[in-house]
Amino acid sequence: MKIKSQKDFFSGVMFSVVGIAFAWGATTYTVGNGARMGPGYFPLMLGILMAFLGLIIIFNSLVVETEGGDPIGKWAWKPIFFILGANLAFGVLLGGLPSIKVPAMGMIAAIYALTIISSMAGERFKLKEVLILATILAVGSYLAFIVLLKLQIPVWPTFITG
Repeated sequence: MKIKSQKDFFSGVMFSVVGIAFAWGATTYTVGNGARMGPGYFPLMLGILMAFLGLIIIFNSLVVETEGGDPIGKWAWKPIFFILGANLAFGVLLGGLPSIKVPAMGMIAAIYALTIISSMAGERFKLKEVLILATILAVGSYLAFIVLLKLQIPVWPTFITG
């Protein structure tokens, strides 16, 4: 069978592989059942759903004709670099790196860094808009995770809070 849309085909493959990996990883936890769900239930169902959606996308890429075969373009290295870097910076700033004595900077600093770095991946960058977005995300995250869910996440840098 001929691939009629390369973009859809490889997107479907990506969804299927990630879904299978999630489902497989979830089996290491207690899954439980629909009435009494364990910690592995949601990732298992999510993984199965993602794999199923990937198979549907792969099937459509083989059946639905697209103009010119919808080829895959060049790799977008700039967005890949900034998005991965933003996530890495978020993790390091949120929890620190005790092995090399980098202190935790807290959730607020991590969210600002994540937002600023990841916004550099786009075509345009306006600092004022990015700072407004980061503020909304920081306030929303504080309310959701600290106030409502009462999670024990460091909010401010350890050298300020002690």
